[in-house]
Amino acid sequence: MAERVWDPYLTEQDKAHLAMTGHSRIGFGENPALLLIDLYRWVFGDHPQHLLDATADWPSSCGLDAWDAVPHIQTLLQGARDARIPIIHMTSLEQEGLKGWSAVRPSTRPADNSPEAQDRRNRKADIIDEVAPLPGEPVLLKSSPSAFWGTPLVGHLTQLGIDTIITCGESTSGCVRASVVDGCTYRYRMMVVEECVFDRHQATHAINLFDMNQKYADVLPLGEVLEYMASWRAQKDAK
Repeated sequence: MAERVWDPYLTEQDKAHLAMTGHSRIGFGENPALLLIDLYRWVFGDHPQHLLDATADWPSSCGLDAWDAVPHIQTLLQGARDARIPIIHMTSLEQEGLKGWSAVRPSTRPADNSPEAQDRRNRKADIIDEVAPLPGEPVLLKSSPSAFWGTPLVGHLTQLGIDTIITCGESTSGCVRASVVDGCTYRYRMMVVEECVFDRHQATHAINLFDMNQKYADVLPLGEVLEYMASWRAQKDAK
């Protein structure tokens, strides 16, 4: 069996327990949608940089792991468009007087009030051009980690008859995980595309993928998801 991204982080007891208990998949349903979570400027910056360099200007940067995921996300997005699978983009609610979610923690860094820093903050919730929505693809704004909390997402999915949500974006341990848990709670079949999610800490990324795969979702390679999308479209066209 091919090594998974989380395998290096598992103890011998973990591996023995997994061998004893086994693992089964949730499986795809009949009507999928693609959910892209928080692919915004605040985690990418304006160009690829190593994490420690990027953090100076973009405190929530995910460094090169974010940029490395972009070609995979583009491939996934094109696969969904080709298959005519519904697509929903999520980004942060950022507007005057109503700020998006953040943990209430005292800052450990001096405030940067330069014009350049203000410009970066003003653009923080902008979805990057590389995965920009096309006309007709809805963009929903959220003010919490979960794509479901306080948004019309469930109503939109219900109207479309969706039972399966294919998920990508960031961060694996934060908004992706929160959305996956809520999606599971709402009884959707949750799918996470491994190459298309990322985080700023690699250990956290790996273990959260492991945990979601054990409890709330199927964590699948991009190739398998693309095959499913193409097969789903072919079955629809054959009817």
